[in-house]
Amino acid sequence: MTCTSPSSGPAADPRRPEAAPAVVRRPAASWRLGAGIAAAALLAAVCPATAVAAPDTAPAPRLAWATCADGFECATARVPLDHHDPRGAGIDLAVIRHPADDQAHRIGSLFYNPGGPAVAGTLALPLMLGQFPEQVRKRFDIVSFDPRGTGASAPVQCFDNPADEQALLAGTAAGYPEGAEQQNTWADAYQRLARQCAARNPDLLPHISTANVARDMDLLRRAVGDRRLSYLGTSYGSYLGATYANLFPDRVRAMVLDSAPDPVAWSTGRGDQATTTGTLLRNGSDVAASRVLDAFLDQCGQAGTQTCAFSAGTAAATRARYGELLQRLHTRPVAVDGMTYTAGSALEATIISLYATNPAPGIPDTGWSHLGTRLQTLWAATEAPSTPGTPLPPVLRQSPDQALAVVCSDSANPPARADYPALAVSARARSGEAGPYFAWTDERCADWPARDRDRYDGPWNHPTARPVLVVANTGDPAMPYEGSRAMARSLARAQLLTVDGYGHTVLANPSDCAARYETRYLIDGILPAPGTVCVPTKPPFTG
Repeated sequence: MTCTSPSSGPAADPRRPEAAPAVVRRPAASWRLGAGIAAAALLAAVCPATAVAAPDTAPAPRLAWATCADGFECATARVPLDHHDPRGAGIDLAVIRHPADDQAHRIGSLFYNPGGPAVAGTLALPLMLGQFPEQVRKRFDIVSFDPRGTGASAPVQCFDNPADEQALLAGTAAGYPEGAEQQNTWADAYQRLARQCAARNPDLLPHISTANVARDMDLLRRAVGDRRLSYLGTSYGSYLGATYANLFPDRVRAMVLDSAPDPVAWSTGRGDQATTTGTLLRNGSDVAASRVLDAFLDQCGQAGTQTCAFSAGTAAATRARYGELLQRLHTRPVAVDGMTYTAGSALEATIISLYATNPAPGIPDTGWSHLGTRLQTLWAATEAPSTPGTPLPPVLRQSPDQALAVVCSDSANPPARADYPALAVSARARSGEAGPYFAWTDERCADWPARDRDRYDGPWNHPTARPVLVVANTGDPAMPYEGSRAMARSLARAQLLTVDGYGHTVLANPSDCAARYETRYLIDGILPAPGTVCVPTKPPFTG
């Protein structure tokens, strides 16, 4: 039997604004840019889901927009903490928008989620706005927000003082643990972190799932006056988009999912994977990172020292040099620019640096050429004689609280009694040095105390009112290309646009070709032909 969306109706002109009934505005507390719900188409009878949208009884938030940065407006949106109790306790979401440049021909709002999870949209949108195609910026108000539990939206905070969290994690190995002693210390620290988070956020943690963020976004859609949602989500934001598309299939106007996971692998896995393999390993993130690391070292070697300072002259020699660098750091960590690098932290920094092949907006010290320079600096530091008795600075760790709150309550992971050391060994066998890093990143969820009862675990094939466009780089180091292919296959109405290039997300690694197809789709609803392949505008080591 084919699942249908009973309320989709005939497709309207995608260029026409789809306005909801006017929303009465009232003054609300303004939010400044800082540093730092309807039922889902009642398909359950035919295609039962493990979770459904909460009843559409919550009022749309009233947004009082105020200037918060050059060209941007911000507001605060009040949404229910528990969408099953829409008139009960509420939380405030920080919202930001950039008004359409051509208001006379404005189509509506395009919602943007930068991924993470737990990346604040209010900070990401100003950085990434210039990456959006020009015609998209002209025709849409681009709207983003800090998802619940993140940034300035009822943030998950596990410690009053960040120094206390640093002290808790200071004894854990940088990157990932090796040997029984380090592994036990790691597991104990993240068990204590989970307990601390539960004690400090007892009301919030049970309601932090992606599905509840999707329900929040549907309220924001109503608040800005759009009948259907236009959306662009990158990385984990593509999973949020897929969740929305299956909770509210009749409300999808246009949806670009950039660098997606396999939704089944991300949520539960297949068979017994939920209890035997963690989220990132199921997703194949270790394999993706290993492949792209090899590609970086190969291209660095071929590029020569003028564009990649770490080049050893050939691909094979450069790969060998990187392996030797990790061995050196394993026996003798070094300090560079006030930071300590161990083998684990150097590997972690390398993987993250693969995300942008060229300097990212607002972050000039990024790109593969910069990574080559950083690795050469570490190589030189390992050759310099050490000074006896000179203490190394502590390895500072970014707080994982908000990201763990989403992933650990939203996605199935093996419990603490699982054999994570064996998972790490298996991961190393299939993906080299990257494998254990991802296995032990998953372990941080082993003792997490909460899973959201309203999370969405599928099915992922509810037919949407309009088709979805999935976009992906073939050489993505975080979300493997195979995940985007699986996402396109899983959704009932989706098309895959391939970019034969490297880097995490097409938005951050631009392709003029892909941008033209995305623009045509978002404005006119026209998909690229099946099998379309684009190339990046600027490949690695070309600038």
